[in-house]
Amino acid sequence: MKHRIVVLGAGYAGAFVAGNLARRLSPTDTEITVVNAEPDFVQRLRLHQLAAGQQIEAPKLTDVFAGTGIRLRLARVTAVDPERQVVAVADADGGGDIGYDTLVYTLGSRVADQGVPGVAEHAFDVAGRPSALRLRQRLDDLGRQSEGGRVLVVGDGLTGIETATEIAESRPGLSVALIARDELGARLSAGARGHLRTACDRLGITVLEHTSVEAVEATRVRCADGTALASDATVWTAGFAVDPIAAASGLEVTGAGRIVVDRTMRSVSHPTVYAAGDSAHAVGDNGRPLPMSCASAGFTGKQVVEAILGRLTGRTIANVKLAYPGNHISLGRRDGILQLVDGDGQPLPRYLGGRAAARVKAGILMLSLWTTSHPTFGLPTRTHRLAAAPDASVEKALGVAA
Repeated sequence: MKHRIVVLGAGYAGAFVAGNLARRLSPTDTEITVVNAEPDFVQRLRLHQLAAGQQIEAPKLTDVFAGTGIRLRLARVTAVDPERQVVAVADADGGGDIGYDTLVYTLGSRVADQGVPGVAEHAFDVAGRPSALRLRQRLDDLGRQSEGGRVLVVGDGLTGIETATEIAESRPGLSVALIARDELGARLSAGARGHLRTACDRLGITVLEHTSVEAVEATRVRCADGTALASDATVWTAGFAVDPIAAASGLEVTGAGRIVVDRTMRSVSHPTVYAAGDSAHAVGDNGRPLPMSCASAGFTGKQVVEAILGRLTGRTIANVKLAYPGNHISLGRRDGILQLVDGDGQPLPRYLGGRAAARVKAGILMLSLWTTSHPTFGLPTRTHRLAAAPDASVEKALGVAA
């Protein structure tokens, strides 16, 4: 009987893991299934551009996995039972259960309302393709009005900054404001913060610093200081949260619901489950949890591949570098910031800004899409057969339980 590997989610982490395992494990011994709710690969890093009105490629997952032997199941994951090693899914045919021997959990994250009333009912977001298209339609409607419209972006993290600048550049007829809880660009170096402020001034973005939103209403937001800000489209970018499926399954999770994993990205409570990307609470080489990011998805995804390959074939498990190199921020299509960080995650004094940084960010986006669309390119053509039993010496060398 073949060893069943099931990958939940086909984002940056899931598609990478599935493709790499398909190329490196012998199909004689293994069967790989990817479960994803949508038929397309979503470039989440570019959803703010999609919302602003640009055409963003969305490759069909059938094309992405063509020729790999991977089975694609288009369905929504509703539950995971790690004791029975079963995943429950729902689809147009009613769904059912999918059994597994090894599970890779990469369901990613969604927008977090932070407990603020009205976010779910009245705010837009760019955390998923449907919601980004919904915001795009709203911006189109506002653009057709003679007086334009007021767009309010709540949250000055990377997503908020990129969304505000993209909308302001692509739709100059709209009035754009950005709400920052602290100082604008607080996680950047002093020089990069100055560059960001100049970019906002150039694009006509109103920046409201040290401002907290208390409630979102249909035509305004109410702030903690009692002020009310008029808004025709409120875009919520104040953080992300994971789906509660992992917490409900009995897997050990953090208070935020992320799966607690060891150095090899294996669940500390259920050894047949691995996690990568936003779903995983992974501690980096600096002793700090990796942030939710595409870079983290890449590093944790690579570690999952090495861990599963090593354990199933009895080979040595390679330790992949777990680090967060820095922030790559687009400020519209012709400007950007590349901010590297030190080993403690603090911004280095020097940064790259302007068109050069924009080109770097564009290159990263292009490479991310290409590598995801060609998940087995450049990998060894020799596949590995499964060992009769996991090599205990591999686990001992890593200092983890078998």
